[in-house]
Amino acid sequence: MRLVFRKYHRMIALTICLPLIITAVTGIAMTVADEWLHQANLVGFLLKIHTFKFLGLSAILPVFNGLGLLSLIATGLNMTGLFSQRRKS
Repeated sequence: MRLVFRKYHRMIALTICLPLIITAVTGIAMTVADEWLHQANLVGFLLKIHTFKFLGLSAILPVFNGLGLLSLIATGLNMTGLFSQRRKS
């Protein structure tokens, strides 16, 4: 059973890796550009990338990221064996 979850975990991780990295990096860059550099134009540009508006995915991306992270957590926790029933000897 763990092999099945490992397969799903790997597939989900490969699918959601790039959107999560883009979201995290642009979120950090927006904060730096706004608070430290005071660059309003750069913040606007980074916000379009952060929300994926340039691809028209601003409505679906939060759902995609959220479901992907929840799936990674569920499959990862299942692979750890924390919730498996132990046999009594």
